[in-house]
Amino acid sequence: MSFLIKGGTVVGPAGPTPADVLVDGETIAAVFAPDRGPEDVETIDATGKYVIPGAIDAHTHMQMPFGGTEASDTFATGTRAAAFGGTTTIVDFAIQRYGEVVQDGLAAWHAKTAGNCHIDYGFHMILGGVDDESLKAMDQLVADEGITSFKLFMAYPGVFYSDDGQILRAMQKARDNGAMIMMHAENGPAIDVLVKQALERGETDPYYHGVTRPQELEAEATSRAIWLASVAADCPLYIVHLSASKALEQVAAARDAGRNVFAETCPQYLYLTLEDQLGAPGFEGAKWVCSTPLRSKHESHRADLWRGLRTNDLAVVSTDHCPFCMKDQKEMGVGDFSKIPNGIGGVEHRVDLLYQGVVDGKLSLGRWVETIATTPARMFGMYPRKGVIAPGSDADIVLYDPAGRTRIGVETHHMNMDYSAWEGWEIAGKVDTVISRGAVLVQGDEYKGRAGHGRYVPRGLSEYLV
Repeated sequence: MSFLIKGGTVVGPAGPTPADVLVDGETIAAVFAPDRGPEDVETIDATGKYVIPGAIDAHTHMQMPFGGTEASDTFATGTRAAAFGGTTTIVDFAIQRYGEVVQDGLAAWHAKTAGNCHIDYGFHMILGGVDDESLKAMDQLVADEGITSFKLFMAYPGVFYSDDGQILRAMQKARDNGAMIMMHAENGPAIDVLVKQALERGETDPYYHGVTRPQELEAEATSRAIWLASVAADCPLYIVHLSASKALEQVAAARDAGRNVFAETCPQYLYLTLEDQLGAPGFEGAKWVCSTPLRSKHESHRADLWRGLRTNDLAVVSTDHCPFCMKDQKEMGVGDFSKIPNGIGGVEHRVDLLYQGVVDGKLSLGRWVETIATTPARMFGMYPRKGVIAPGSDADIVLYDPAGRTRIGVETHHMNMDYSAWEGWEIAGKVDTVISRGAVLVQGDEYKGRAGHGRYVPRGLSEYLV
């Protein structure tokens, strides 16, 4: 099937350009100057709309086991919600726990996704135990499975934690095979001390989740990861969910020195705060418990993160989508904030929330598209198949209406959650039409997609490495 997206403004990293886009089957066939395309094909009217590449959320956790429960979005519900929000590809995290075979963990995640995804998907691999066998598995996954990024944790002792020696060995292996090491950079053992002390003082409310994970321990771990990567011959390093000014300083310094160091942030750190959300009355703050935590509004974190996006010290905006319901999940932490499952649901809202940054004068249109689509594709080995509107690329396309309005709330979102972290927010823009590999998934408020449309995307190496 062929059709022409006509009358819109195509937006890429270089900015907006009036153009018509011809789709043939699952790929983009051509991009024409306005009114220069074929006349004998079906058309989609994009007048007044931005035509952007389908967004890529490079950090999600569908059906992730955590803290005695499991993330509430399945791959079916989560990818459908993502499609409503203009995201046409996710990269989720398969998990190897300590003592497990890496390939068995990957197989378990392939089983979860099989026939269930509404949009395309790839995997990163969490290494819960770094030893000789898992290091060999890294080579096999890069060579044969299209998995070219591996996540390690400096936090969560006893769950996912890797010590510095394990981290160094994994980094050395990644330097050899070209993979990216993704790092949860918080000093977990020190945080555990602060958590224990807070609970002993009777400080049990969700607010103290943030207080016991101070930015200094994010900055220290970020710096340590950067120096370990340096010892590993400048291993490619990607800091996930960066939330704090002092951590951003470490990344910026490394990038100024020409290092293979990259970082992402998430919408919650650009907008939400320790005081207003985590500090909400009673147990309400549990809705916003995530790690790294929300930061204080009395410091410069949010402004610094927006600036980092403009300067490319922050390369990507992902969601770290890891949703839990309040009932029977977040409520596990009543009386003990350390038992609240960590995570915020937002896979449906990232495109809109970042567009609000354009409206507010904090990002350009081109940078909006870069941070939500083009850079994730290039960072994680999917470009030019994904992340760009160009001949030969997958026809993953979003028509975005700058004159529309999006009101966010639990009554209208499509994620499997009994609350919204963004309840009552209104965005000056709206996802109008979502196309995945030439198939229309969303048109207006009508859903036309189906489970099983999404395909696994084997990934190559990052384009940004030196």
